[in-house]
Amino acid sequence: MEMLREIDYLPESLLGLEANQLIDALSGPTLIHLPGRRQEPVFVSVLMHGNESVGWEAMRGLLARYRGGDGLPRALSLFIGNVRAAARGLRLLPGQPDFNRVWCGSELAETPEHRLMEQVVERMRPRKPFASVDVHNNTGLNPHYACINRLDTPFLHLALLFSRTVVYFLQPRGVQSMAFAELCPSVTLECGKVGSAHGVEHALDYLNACLHLAEHPQHPVTHLDIDLFHTVAQVRISPDVSFGFSPGESDVVLAPDIDHMNFRELPAGTPIGWTNGSSLDLLDVRDEKGDQVGSDYFVIEEGRLCLNRSVMPSMLTKDLDVIHQDCLCYLMERYVSHLEKRP
Repeated sequence: MEMLREIDYLPESLLGLEANQLIDALSGPTLIHLPGRRQEPVFVSVLMHGNESVGWEAMRGLLARYRGGDGLPRALSLFIGNVRAAARGLRLLPGQPDFNRVWCGSELAETPEHRLMEQVVERMRPRKPFASVDVHNNTGLNPHYACINRLDTPFLHLALLFSRTVVYFLQPRGVQSMAFAELCPSVTLECGKVGSAHGVEHALDYLNACLHLAEHPQHPVTHLDIDLFHTVAQVRISPDVSFGFSPGESDVVLAPDIDHMNFRELPAGTPIGWTNGSSLDLLDVRDEKGDQVGSDYFVIEEGRLCLNRSVMPSMLTKDLDVIHQDCLCYLMERYVSHLEKRP
């Protein structure tokens, strides 16, 4: 059972450790509070998935910058999540829930990890966080982008500080950014693949910029400022359906270049794979209300599994374990109707 450790100092040796070594210094999930010149803290969560080290690497670099100087420009609360999975380079360990699906509002069956994340939120509530940032890698070919769960102006500006590519989503539930949206403007950062120096540098610069913000901008975001997309469906492969990339070995054979389709507006008829079946039951496609919408987005034509309408996918990956543990992809549409129009 995971127990929350909470401290108000940075352990001396911590910044010298790689993500897979943190288990040597931390017994489990740890919330670290550090003072700064502005009192309301930036809350940062890293290693919600143990194989996504970009957040920890960015924090190592950022905190090293301020050691021995005048201190942080704003208080910082750092939550280091699944260090046990990080020790093995895995998203999560067998028997563990996904640490980014068990926050407030989760639809998963109750676990001790749910209660741990509730503790984190309640510890942060009286500190009145200024902003919340959850830092992730992904496994497919995706640009760097930010995700938000509310379309309020401060959320949009916080996302734009990272990238003009912004994704608004309401599913899946139980994610960190959605829990912290009740307390302050919050974002999730997607910083490309593990091991990318650019991803670490981009996240570090962004977090440093957040610490220097005095307030959130209040001027409206216009359609010229942002490429905003709305996640309209999550696509899973049904549990009893086998899948892979080698022809003849699975119920569904995925296109070998499937991750090259991410963040491309694909026309209806685009094939994403092949199947010997004729029923769309092989996919579990849910909209943000949780309704089955497979036939709205997919069709089987002469053994090809094709898109049934123009849509933009994200998070397509060739990592079969990630597809098993999370999903095949998300489907998005451009979302500009609520943005202020500028002539």
